[in-house]
Amino acid sequence: MQRREHPLSGGSLGQQRQVVSLHFGPAGERKVYIQASLHADELPGMLVLYHLREALARAEADGQLLGEVVLVPVANPIGLSQRLLHRPSGRFELGSAHNFNRHYPDLAQAVFESLRDRLGPDAALNVRAVRECVGQWLTHWSPETEADSLRRCLLLLAHDAEVVIDLHCDAQAVMHLYTEEPCWPVLEPLARLLGCRAVLLARQSGGNPFDECLSGVWWQLAALLRSAGSTHPLPQGCASSTVELRGETDVDHANARRDADALLAYLSHTGLLRAARPELPGLPCAPTPLAGSETLRAPMAGLVVFLVEPGTGLRAGDPVAEIIDPTPAAGSSVHTVRAGVDGVFYARVRERYVRAGGELGKVAGSQAFRTGDLLGA
Repeated sequence: MQRREHPLSGGSLGQQRQVVSLHFGPAGERKVYIQASLHADELPGMLVLYHLREALARAEADGQLLGEVVLVPVANPIGLSQRLLHRPSGRFELGSAHNFNRHYPDLAQAVFESLRDRLGPDAALNVRAVRECVGQWLTHWSPETEADSLRRCLLLLAHDAEVVIDLHCDAQAVMHLYTEEPCWPVLEPLARLLGCRAVLLARQSGGNPFDECLSGVWWQLAALLRSAGSTHPLPQGCASSTVELRGETDVDHANARRDADALLAYLSHTGLLRAARPELPGLPCAPTPLAGSETLRAPMAGLVVFLVEPGTGLRAGDPVAEIIDPTPAAGSSVHTVRAGVDGVFYARVRERYVRAGGELGKVAGSQAFRTGDLLGA
């Protein structure tokens, strides 16, 4: 294993943060990149990579790794240092209010002009050319802010990987993942091994998150080349996913070891680890469009009493939560929030008081009905 330190540009005088990456196996054509806690208060992934690190060290010592695996267990030292009134605040940069998992660059537009004349009839050489062009663009990118220097650092570590896995979690949730539609064939075995209870697919969800920056460049470049009249082949050179490791408090060794074992089995499945391919379990859910995910909201302020647990299958009209106003002038003031679609109630908020219009939870429906930016803040 090699441990490398990557300094970020200082956001203030006398301040210097760094990202630490752990590298296993031989560098070359094949590479998988896995990071945790880009939203710095989402901690289960850190423990998963702690356990995966041990397994990869053993595999490396035994000569079992056939390519490089890069782990970044703490992907956001900026957010990890942020606390407000004794509570962690790792989803948004406090100075700009920007989500740490949004605002990544449009790499397809950035490299298209420099790439188009380098492509030819050999698909493998074209993949290599894209990775080189993206790497060169990132190397010459000069971010003005510390947050953008973090984005640049993570992209430099991940841009040439064939698989990118970004470990997150929700407030209270079952295991689920998000990915772009072109990536699903490669990542479907991962969803099986992790036991995902919901899989949300989109062509492009909006907001330019980390994972879609890396996988989107491939299908977007292919579309730009077709529009320019090129017939040169360009495969989907990267499959990336945001994996939601249940809820924020699900930080325990049993879950972490199980998830690390699933990631290790997935590396075996891809052929990056010299071991028998694992038998894939059944997928507990059918993939559904991210545009079919319903966000339930409170029509009034009040106490929240959930009537169902995450993972429950719902029909449209089923009660999900009650919003209770304990201060009415007379009678009772209770509003029942019901599912608007058939699907799995896969995530809910942690707080039990909500303001009017506040988010309560999400239901993975099978029929697309939303447009525009599909990811929340």
